[in-house]
Amino acid sequence: MEILRYRAFTTAEPDPESGNPAGVVLDAEELGDAEMLAIAADLGFSETAFLTAIEPDAARVRYFTPRAEIAFCGHATIASGVVLARHRAAAETVRLTTNAGLVPVEVTADRATLVAVDTEVQTLADVLVADVLRALRLDASDLDPALPPALVHGGNLHPLLAVRAGVLPRLDHDSDAVLRLQDAHGWDGTVPVVERLSPTRFASRNPFPRGGIREDPATGSAAAGLGAYLRAGGHVEAPVVITVEQGAEVGRPSLLVVEIPREGRIRVTGTAEEM
Repeated sequence: MEILRYRAFTTAEPDPESGNPAGVVLDAEELGDAEMLAIAADLGFSETAFLTAIEPDAARVRYFTPRAEIAFCGHATIASGVVLARHRAAAETVRLTTNAGLVPVEVTADRATLVAVDTEVQTLADVLVADVLRALRLDASDLDPALPPALVHGGNLHPLLAVRAGVLPRLDHDSDAVLRLQDAHGWDGTVPVVERLSPTRFASRNPFPRGGIREDPATGSAAAGLGAYLRAGGHVEAPVVITVEQGAEVGRPSLLVVEIPREGRIRVTGTAEEM
């Protein structure tokens, strides 16, 4: 067994603080659930990936937050892809079997592209919108009327809210209230709050108390969900590539690149570096 620490979705400019930290544990066959959870809690990152049955073109992976196991984690997947390229001379594409489904990952020694599981977009009921706004300490007037709230699935469930310009910098959510909502509704993912900066550029903040942290610096599953949401609502003309900037407010600036095809699976790309 080998425990590695990586930063995923690092920025284009060299910055030792950029990217979202993740643990990657190779050859975790002998670990039980309690041991995986203990390692994830000890590392203290939002997620740690535990890889077993590693082959050049495939592996089994499970993801643990410091609180519990979750079905999928985007940034830990990007980190795992780079780790496999560096440490196991992996094939160009590695098929990762996750609890959310099969996730092909194109890997190199410094970047990876995950092909997200089939993404889903649903209407977020008005009562839930009100609950989320209250937990985020926001008002309905803060919402962007051009991008209605939704529930998106990019490997995990995320209630997604788009806000007007100027709202993100003052976001100061109630972590306990957000956690109660996440626990009550099984929202294993973050609560993405996004602002459209241009037709293809977005900023995002992602409260994530369910992951044992106040705010996630970079969220691949939420980025995949955002891509599906934009396509489903006709808010972009696919095929298109968008960028998502996240994490600056918590001192971890991150960059996620999202490819949105006309149909089929969303692709999310990021770089990764060892910590």
